[in-house]
Amino acid sequence: MSATDSLTPLIGGLRPIGLDELVERASLLTRLDRKYMLPVSELPYFIAGLGEDVRVLEMDRERRFGYRSVYFDTPELDGYLGAARRRRRRFKLRIRTYLDSGDHYFEVKTRGPRGTTVKQRIPYEGSEWRLASEARAYADETLAAAGINPDGFRFTPSLVTSYRRTTLFLPASDTRVTVDTDLTWALPDGTALRTPDRAIVETKSGRAGSGADRLLWSLKHRPCPVSKYGTGLAALRPELPAHRWLPVLRRHFPSALAWNGSPA
Repeated sequence: MSATDSLTPLIGGLRPIGLDELVERASLLTRLDRKYMLPVSELPYFIAGLGEDVRVLEMDRERRFGYRSVYFDTPELDGYLGAARRRRRRFKLRIRTYLDSGDHYFEVKTRGPRGTTVKQRIPYEGSEWRLASEARAYADETLAAAGINPDGFRFTPSLVTSYRRTTLFLPASDTRVTVDTDLTWALPDGTALRTPDRAIVETKSGRAGSGADRLLWSLKHRPCPVSKYGTGLAALRPELPAHRWLPVLRRHFPSALAWNGSPA
């Protein structure tokens, strides 16, 4: 049974919430993200512990949704290195596809005050493998507004991620929690790595920890610097500087280190 299949009985009995209501109550495009790595086998304890009032995003009677993101970076990997070296002004660019609906968005992530993540996006039409002119103009404008000079940057695809996502909503704190399973990382040349036995749980809330965070802390999980882009690229390209993500790789993805020849 896949990780996605194992989630079915866990979320089947939860009360649904529609997308419009979720966006109204917990859009949080500017937020403090906390990410946790959990073995898939521990998801039942986490979801059961959230309480009876937790709700699950439901659209067209579906509660799990496929995502694919094509990340863009410069040939010198300025975006990756900015995160790896913890630069204050750093960025991520991606075309995100919602596989169930076929909708596409171009998204730009930058850093806001006090470590918050600011995500801005526009609907996207065009090839996933080449930034359309409107997307490039939007990237330049958004990066410049965040204090990043985009002059001279050339953006090309650098990593593709795909996974299945379940989104939960905690009404007491208007907190959104995402649970991502069946994660696959792939380079543009097709080299790929799957991580079916791990889930990435992310809480999206204000600065104070939410009930979901406190539950995870009680289960002996602490936030970790896992990044689908940074961790994935580090796993697939061992020649890159990856000190920030090595603890995550060593603890949660030892097979990735063995697979790419890095010391475990």
